[in-house]
Amino acid sequence: MQQVEALGNGTCSTIISVQEIVRSDAENIPERYIRNPDDRAKSSEISLVPDDRLPVIDFSLLAQGDEEERRKLDVACKEWSFFQIINHGAEEALPKVKAAAAQFFDLPLSEKKKYAMPPDYFEGYGQDDKAEDRKRDWIDLLWLLTMPPHSRNTKYWPLTLPGFGEAVEEYATEMQRVTYEILGNLSLLMGVERDVLKQLHGEVKQGTRMNYYPACARPDLVFALSPHCDYTSISFVLQDDDITALQIKHKGMWVPVKPIPNAISVLVGDVMEKQQLSRCKTVVNLSWSNGKYKSLEHRAVANMEKPRNSVISFVIPSDEAELNPLKTMVDDDHPPIYKNGVTYIEYLLYTQNKETDEDKYVNIDYLKIQN
Repeated sequence: MQQVEALGNGTCSTIISVQEIVRSDAENIPERYIRNPDDRAKSSEISLVPDDRLPVIDFSLLAQGDEEERRKLDVACKEWSFFQIINHGAEEALPKVKAAAAQFFDLPLSEKKKYAMPPDYFEGYGQDDKAEDRKRDWIDLLWLLTMPPHSRNTKYWPLTLPGFGEAVEEYATEMQRVTYEILGNLSLLMGVERDVLKQLHGEVKQGTRMNYYPACARPDLVFALSPHCDYTSISFVLQDDDITALQIKHKGMWVPVKPIPNAISVLVGDVMEKQQLSRCKTVVNLSWSNGKYKSLEHRAVANMEKPRNSVISFVIPSDEAELNPLKTMVDDDHPPIYKNGVTYIEYLLYTQNKETDEDKYVNIDYLKIQN
């Protein structure tokens, strides 16, 4: 396994690059990535839902105030916690940000390690899970804070790459516009003014993560991205058009999401809960909607044919955002599920201070009112 001493934020950390592992030996999968048999993807758990059953929202109609399209959004969030948006107006930005991601991962490792993720920080080039005692995903990534502009730490931005900064800026701006429109429609569906969910976020932050998934000789042994839920409020996933890798949990089964060209997948963001089966609960949609919208668990599988890229934009509440249920979501039949006064940073600190995976997943009780 190739390890590289890398500089990031002025400190030294060890990067294990899956891309370099494959370059040096494409046939053998290091033990660190091989899942236990019980944890691997199983064909018996796959539900081949017809493509036309997966929710698709025409964003242009939503932005025009079309009531039928807003109703479709409500159904998608209630029944799937997932939808793809078309006609979103960001079509010109998509190939640019995809090219920027590909350009970065094509760099020699000696160049990529200049933007390495420090041991105690989340931005930069590296891997999500730095813990030594857990299985790793078949992925390399570059994580950047992209909105608001004053939050950007450009030491992690490979700005020497021609057009990189411009492509990320354009895409981040487009995703911010799309975010505000979706939050506005969700606010209306919750019975409040359009700007309420945006205001509840405080200063709306956005993180952009560029993922590189190398081809894998034994994709049945690994995960490109482990089953998980996002700690954020909404996630936008931009996939390669020709590879189906994203899978979402629906009614206990895993549903492959075939990409629609120029579409963007939208996932309801979550805080994680794990009991006997892994289940997700959202910060925004379970705290603020008091349980009206259920959330999503998702994963990505590896493939043998060729590497692929994805770009994910995360919508993040401010640290001080309070996770109180909206008054319009509470009545005699729907009493409050979650406590008042818990802030987003308190919740994050609670979950991230857990030492084990099991403790980390069983964390939604921190928000719940104890009977």
